[in-house]
Amino acid sequence: MSDRTAGRGRVLVVEDEAYVRDSLVEILRSRRFDASAAGSVAEAVAHLGRSPVDVVLSDLRMPGADGLELVRRMQTTAPDVPVVILTGHGNVSSAVECLKAGASDYVLKPAEPEALEVVLDRALEGRALRREIRYLRSAVAAQDEAAVGESAPWRRVLAMVEAAAASGSVVLFTGESGTGKELLARRLHALSARAAGPFVKVNCAAVPLEVWESEFFGHRKGSFAGAASDREGRFQLADRGTLLLDEVGAMPSAGQAKLLRVIQDGEFERLGDEQPTRVDVRVVASTNSDLEAEVQKGRFRADLFYLLNVVRIDVPPLRERRDDVPILARHFADQIALRLGRPSPELHPTTLVRLFAYSWPGNVREVRNVIERAMILDPARGLEDLDLAPAGASSSPPEGAPLAERELNLRDALNKLERGLLVEAHRRAGGVRKEAARLLGIDPRNLSYYMRKHDLDADSVEE
Repeated sequence: MSDRTAGRGRVLVVEDEAYVRDSLVEILRSRRFDASAAGSVAEAVAHLGRSPVDVVLSDLRMPGADGLELVRRMQTTAPDVPVVILTGHGNVSSAVECLKAGASDYVLKPAEPEALEVVLDRALEGRALRREIRYLRSAVAAQDEAAVGESAPWRRVLAMVEAAAASGSVVLFTGESGTGKELLARRLHALSARAAGPFVKVNCAAVPLEVWESEFFGHRKGSFAGAASDREGRFQLADRGTLLLDEVGAMPSAGQAKLLRVIQDGEFERLGDEQPTRVDVRVVASTNSDLEAEVQKGRFRADLFYLLNVVRIDVPPLRERRDDVPILARHFADQIALRLGRPSPELHPTTLVRLFAYSWPGNVREVRNVIERAMILDPARGLEDLDLAPAGASSSPPEGAPLAERELNLRDALNKLERGLLVEAHRRAGGVRKEAARLLGIDPRNLSYYMRKHDLDADSVEE
């Protein structure tokens, strides 16, 4: 779904007097705000259920429920949306009460266009800042983890993610389980123009068919048995951000046509609503299945596949980028040690040999599990004796397996080991070349040769 330009922000004006309401809408639209209107708190709540907004501008005094009541409701149903109160000179104390209840600001009547513009811009900037802080707190670790790796295949993947991030196009990540598809999707979002917006993930394989529509599109209270309250679906939660459809190949056929429409048109019908809801969401999908084969078998819609397959990024399994294994192991060891409040253990040469030799059927996820298990169950030995065969997995094919399944190229194996030892020696030496050479047992003059041989950055190492 392509990015849309919606002006400076979507504003809902709540005012019971029609001429004032229409005047405010006209003023805001003339200043490039996307303004809509409601004549009461009840109308405002109904509008918010259908169409997300960025800020609410509400009169304080209205028949029935007033602006204070709207602020209180918004704190429960949409705390992320700021409310600006319109009030007369004699009602400033009531406006202050609204601020205590959660309103973001107030402006005095009759409101000058310039004053409205300043207050609404301030409310929008505050909302964007809060969302950005929330996003950064939740995703910064995931972004860092996605960038871990120096192998040529992984650098190519990261370059594709960076190129695709600015496009706003649909992106499809394919690859085995545990290769880091979700981390790459988060990185894509963080590098995009939507970085301040939400990143929402839904596991398509884990949503039961009977609640599929409610999960994705939400529902109104009473729209079906058990619908005790209004609910926002994943598309509404991801408005102005990114929605990751994880394991999209497992989506039921009944839901594929509905998904096709919302990606194409940016709108859907929430259960119990008479009017469609419009959203601005970038869709990203991931799968570990062969979607083209699923299309051929009639289990996945061809038109949906072509819609998702705009920018395709194939994520390689870890066995195809083994140079990254010691780097990942070091990263996870440091991360887990920090969490446990312990010093980070060393990666011993024998451990590096085993890390390179193992086939890693569980990919990056298995590296983390192996390192964490060793550090928790045997902290005294650290990473000296890793358990590399969980759940019956084997680091080499069984006896009698065809030779094609065995990795017998001694030169390749030794090159990988040599590179890993160079990286680890430089880490331990803090970038000091002479100390790294001493740890490796080689003459410092030969270190440059080995670094050039393995395409390592010699200029970044201190003399």
